[in-house]
Amino acid sequence: MRLYIAEKPSMARELAYCLENPQKGDGYIKTSGGIVTWLVGHVLRQVDPSGYDPRYKNWRAEDLPIVPKIWKLEVEPKVADQFKVVKKLIAQADEIVHAGDPDREGQLLVDEVLEFLGNKKPVRRILLNALDENSIRRANADLRDNADFFNLKQSALARSRADWLIGMNLSRAYTLAARRFGHDEVFPIGRVKTPTLALVVRREREIQNFKPVDFFNIFAQFQHKNGTFVAQWKPEPAGKSFDAEGRLIDKTFAETYAKKFSAAPFDARISSCKTTEKKDFNPLPFSLSTLQIAAGKKFGYTPQQVLDAAQSLYEKKFTTYPRSDCEYLPTSQFGDARKILANLSATSDETLKNLVTHADAKIKSRAWNNKKITAHHAIIPTTKKATGKLSAVEANVYRLIASNYAVQFYPVHVYDETAVAVSYKGETFSARDRAVKQIGWREFYSAPTFRADDEIAQTLPTLRAGDDATYKNSELKKSVTKPPVRFTASSLVQGMKEIHKYVKNPAVQQQLRDVYGIGTESTRAAIIDDLIGRGFLSFTGKKILQPTEKAFMLIDILPDEIIYPDATAIWEDKLHSMSEGEGTLEDFLAGQVKLTRELCRKAETVTMKPAEKNTVVCPRCKTGVMVRRQRKSDRQYFWGCSNFPNCRMACDDKNGKPDFTGKI
Repeated sequence: MRLYIAEKPSMARELAYCLENPQKGDGYIKTSGGIVTWLVGHVLRQVDPSGYDPRYKNWRAEDLPIVPKIWKLEVEPKVADQFKVVKKLIAQADEIVHAGDPDREGQLLVDEVLEFLGNKKPVRRILLNALDENSIRRANADLRDNADFFNLKQSALARSRADWLIGMNLSRAYTLAARRFGHDEVFPIGRVKTPTLALVVRREREIQNFKPVDFFNIFAQFQHKNGTFVAQWKPEPAGKSFDAEGRLIDKTFAETYAKKFSAAPFDARISSCKTTEKKDFNPLPFSLSTLQIAAGKKFGYTPQQVLDAAQSLYEKKFTTYPRSDCEYLPTSQFGDARKILANLSATSDETLKNLVTHADAKIKSRAWNNKKITAHHAIIPTTKKATGKLSAVEANVYRLIASNYAVQFYPVHVYDETAVAVSYKGETFSARDRAVKQIGWREFYSAPTFRADDEIAQTLPTLRAGDDATYKNSELKKSVTKPPVRFTASSLVQGMKEIHKYVKNPAVQQQLRDVYGIGTESTRAAIIDDLIGRGFLSFTGKKILQPTEKAFMLIDILPDEIIYPDATAIWEDKLHSMSEGEGTLEDFLAGQVKLTRELCRKAETVTMKPAEKNTVVCPRCKTGVMVRRQRKSDRQYFWGCSNFPNCRMACDDKNGKPDFTGKI
């Protein structure tokens, strides 16, 4: 008997339908092609520290770090009944087909069940990138040996265990450190969660400390025999007159040169003039992160709203697998283009209809690239027409996905860029011009232009190097620096994806330029939601994220190793490399254990502001402070030491103060 193990019930139903003659059982579906059962996400979970030793139930600094010698899993109680069904079917099966989601976590959650149950039967892998009938049948005809995905599983296992080591140990270490100063908060610390929170905290402090600065540019008009044009002065950014960004901030310096430029003689010369043909390639189809970013910018949707909509569209068979980190497509699917475009042409959205109508299904953009495909590909429409009622969010997300698919069937945008340098009074002025040669995909697809903020929109006359020109006049233009922009949920996802921009070490920044970011496509939205749910981030207005006082307090007591993304981004890079066969689980975890030990030691030296102005030091242990609490049994107040359970000092409350009578 062949047994298919799907990741979730919805996937199992679609798979069973394609295997024909589905007959529903208790926790499984019998078909002509075998039996299909399902998990409900991770049916196994890592045990808490107390599962390794009962003494770990109490939080004590002297027990840290807790490092399991043999890692243990246990069945999630909520899904224990379904686990029993899966266990029984595995025992009866002759062959097993792993039908988890085609990503790192999907690989692990089925593999860990098979390993937990000691399975020795042959296992094959089906990669379900879409749930429409054609895609499922195609995938089922191309089953892989599950052993091919061993490295992907190891990568997921490394991630899971590293998260446990960091989360369980550092959350305890720094919560206990804060309790020494009377703070009654639990500080959840995560390998990805904490540096993500720190991004928002640092940005907020940059805004709070920002002081606007004036800077200056000089734009000069020159006369050439073929016409006039405007060029910007490009001084060498050296000395105190320029800031770290190369902006001219000295008004007197600027006025001196403006006066110099306005004095005779006015002879200038075209020192260089070069025209280069450039290509602006079609936007790639979406990965989940780029879809979340685009939908956040256009509609103000949160990353979780976008993920939920994309998941719903996938389960309705209208789009492909949503948790993809890939923006490319396999050439084997190019043949579906005509049908997909024909389906999209029925849309009532005029902008999308215009884009689809003028698309040419014979054009193959750079998105069709087998070398860029791993376990999954970009999110695109399936060959099934999107019919029936969609929610507003689903409809908008579908249109974005459809647009980025349809734009693949257009020529690239081609233009000539002319760069001109003018020599005048020993200084250099520059001007640029772009002339469209082939409008291509930009004719019907809305996209931002690529003109710099200080670039003048103009059509240059015909110029050649060595030509004479004459200075006519100039304008000294003052601008003001702007503070950084606060994060929205979608721009924070972008920050997590482009994490190399935020690392502290410049050498690491270059190393991580091509890294996949921190977190995964499927976890970034959940991480942001968790930070909001735990009161570390809050929304200002509809979209803007701001850190709470609790967030500042947490980030201020943590060492750089955990609040800057350098180490986390390097770990993510190593996890990605591990999924491709580079590095081992053992070596990766050894590094995590070493770091965890170091950070636990640093927690012992933390200092912070006491929780209350009138802090009362515990008279028994002399290191903790007395914290006012309320008993659940009778709702009466009492005072307990912040070092509990190491110190069990407790006393009654008397007029809002601890009553030590008979306790000392």
